[in-house]
Amino acid sequence: MHPPEERVSRTLDPRSLRGLAHPLRIRLLRALRHHGPATASQLAERLDESSGATSYHLRQLAAHGFVEDDPTRGKGRERWWKAAQQGTTVDESLHLNADPEVRGAMEVYLHEIATIHTQELNTWLGTRHDWDGDWAASTDMSDFTLRLPPERLRELRDEIHSLIDSYQKGADPDAPDAARVRMHLHAFPQHED
Repeated sequence: MHPPEERVSRTLDPRSLRGLAHPLRIRLLRALRHHGPATASQLAERLDESSGATSYHLRQLAAHGFVEDDPTRGKGRERWWKAAQQGTTVDESLHLNADPEVRGAMEVYLHEIATIHTQELNTWLGTRHDWDGDWAASTDMSDFTLRLPPERLRELRDEIHSLIDSYQKGADPDAPDAARVRMHLHAFPQHED
């Protein structure tokens, strides 16, 4: 039995946000987090990119502390990369940052994450018939409308994160029917008109 994976998260600040806010960098980091260590060439093939582009952007991610060498792999000049953390959180102050460069980086980051979430959900919808019926019956695609002030929404978000963390810590990855499960949480205000 494997111990539950430690879920170390990186909190973005203005500098690290600018270092991550590029569509290919976000996809590279996601691939390393989801699929484990890889070389630039392997990532290029997985993401349908050139190995020159993946090499360059991996070095940029490393300069900002998102990825690092994996010394347990490779031989000779073969360079393996791994994610330095398994999650990313956004410091709340970034949403209010007045610097146009930070605001632009935040836009790129948020839109890329939204695109990834949409792609993952569409992949599930397109492949759900390939899964055992218990999986289809256990999934969720719900939405709710609440009337909350910002502090209550923050409280709800934090409680949901805490609940998810408890399931992460109690996970049994060796259970015979265990599979990777992705959860997306989107909570945002809407105008009522």
